[in-house]
Amino acid sequence: MKLVKLTAVSAAVLVSTAAMAAEPVAYGYNEDAGVVRNTTGAVVGGTKTFFDTVTHPAAVSAEVGTLGYGANVAWGLNDKTEIQAGWAGGDVADLFGGDFDANDVNYDVDTDFSNPYLGVQLRPAANWFTVGAGIIVPDNDITATANAEDAGENGYYPVDGARYYVGTPNADADFDLTRGDLAEVGSVTAELEHRNKLAPYATIGFRPNITNNFGVFGELGAAYLGKTTAKVNASGAGGALAEEKIKQELEDEDYLEWMPIVKLGATYRF
Repeated sequence: MKLVKLTAVSAAVLVSTAAMAAEPVAYGYNEDAGVVRNTTGAVVGGTKTFFDTVTHPAAVSAEVGTLGYGANVAWGLNDKTEIQAGWAGGDVADLFGGDFDANDVNYDVDTDFSNPYLGVQLRPAANWFTVGAGIIVPDNDITATANAEDAGENGYYPVDGARYYVGTPNADADFDLTRGDLAEVGSVTAELEHRNKLAPYATIGFRPNITNNFGVFGELGAAYLGKTTAKVNASGAGGALAEEKIKQELEDEDYLEWMPIVKLGATYRF
């Protein structure tokens, strides 16, 4: 319920901000352009115009990028301002290289992203250049699988100056209890979750029209997802100590604390 309230408040703030940016001209729904002038006045003026605004979007777009694959719907306030609501998600780990390092341990990453968002898209000069801002409600599953050094019977994970061996090391292994080495840690996986339930974002981009109805766009920016919480599972008999050490290293890494936003797409305008 708290998340729903926060989302509703954020949405209201975004709509109010966009409304103030709209030019103070007489309002009225334009069937050809899909635009309502001075939406603040339109809403106050009566529910019919507001209903027309909601049911007559200015544009729909398809997109692909670091947030995932998705689409959005835009409602025009004037020739410089649009409200956007969209969703992007899917498995996009390969867009970030498919792996990362936390101290000396390398991790392969699998993702299942879900990123609904609400934002304002501005054209400050009423041309192809755009500036965007808004909020994302992230629900992103991130699974990290540790890769052992010296794969084989003497494979190990280098953690906090010690070596945590996958199994029982052979006699020729560099096993040293004085530095805190541990045996039989097994395989190591971790579930990562960002702590922000609402993530603010900002972008700049270009959005030229190719024909009267079709256009393309590209955007660059970032979203602040916050620090991460890690839930680590080491499958071996001696894995309990390793779990706590690895958890700390992963949380210190803050994987994708600032999520880069890079997206490309196509737009159809009504």
